[in-house]
Amino acid sequence: MPHINVETLRGAALLPLLPDLARLRITVFRAFPYLYDGDEAYERDYLKLYAETPGAAVAVARDGAQVVGAATCLPMAAETPNVQKPFLDAGLDISRIFYFGESVLEAAYRGQGIGVEFFRHREAAAQGYATTAFCAVQRPANHKLRPANYVPLDEFWRHRGYRPRPELVCTMSWRDIGEADKTAKPLMFWTKDL
Repeated sequence: MPHINVETLRGAALLPLLPDLARLRITVFRAFPYLYDGDEAYERDYLKLYAETPGAAVAVARDGAQVVGAATCLPMAAETPNVQKPFLDAGLDISRIFYFGESVLEAAYRGQGIGVEFFRHREAAAQGYATTAFCAVQRPANHKLRPANYVPLDEFWRHRGYRPRPELVCTMSWRDIGEADKTAKPLMFWTKDL
């Protein structure tokens, strides 16, 4: 397999990549457990947040010139109120927390250490913060679209030093594949003290 390059990009350097990043989010999040029925225009607008927010960064994986993966991060204080809410409700200082948004990687490139690189790059971007945090959607074990061979990423995250925080749960809404309307989903946080 050709050499995969992972680099951290910030600000205006992200703008030319928005279509590729939007495509990745739609493709990767279509699979279980997210089952996201995405929209490219929405994705490009959403991803502009990372180009426009001070302190935000995106680790981008390329196979040659092709973008095959990305992992986003930004200060928790710059995130939306629904993401901040569980931390504020718990009395935690969000100015000391760095939030990892999505991590998306084309299936053919998984299992080669790129996910580890994504965490390394995002943790480097989080220097000066006390804690890093990300959240993952919670689906029932008997969900009708759960593949028989599905393996959650919990052990991978634990191996990176993250621990589940069942007391910290936010809600996000999106349209699942095959559904007409958006529905709210719970996402549980994982955190690591730096």
